[in-house]
Amino acid sequence: MDEDFLWAILGLTLVIIELLSGTFYLLVLGIAAFGAALAAWLGQGFPVQAIVAAAISGLGCYGVHVYRAKNATEQMPNVDAGQPASFENWVDQGARLARVRYRGASWDALVEGDAAIDVGAMLYVVTANGNTLKVTNRRPA
Repeated sequence: MDEDFLWAILGLTLVIIELLSGTFYLLVLGIAAFGAALAAWLGQGFPVQAIVAAAISGLGCYGVHVYRAKNATEQMPNVDAGQPASFENWVDQGARLARVRYRGASWDALVEGDAAIDVGAMLYVVTANGNTLKVTNRRPA
């Protein structure tokens, strides 16, 4: 099989996988593979193909990273923000780590501030990071 065809298959595969993930990094890698396929089609050797793929990948991934960092504040707000959670108990009061009841399940939560909190107190979700919530006792505006 020709090298250009193999690069094109790799590029198409990466683009299809990207459609399932939505991070844009695999899209950049797929475009880089298409660039290497073009270099192969133009008769360049494998070292040139690899350099083309690496250059496009590096520049493209850097561009995606810069774009995402620049627009981080304009991202969609967290869907959990402002939702109520009920305080259950402290896991480590010194570290402000607690268990809260949220969406019918117990969650680990990092409590903002240093106010005393009683069992059953209403807290509000600020953000969710994995399976740990950041909560506060101040009602959101």
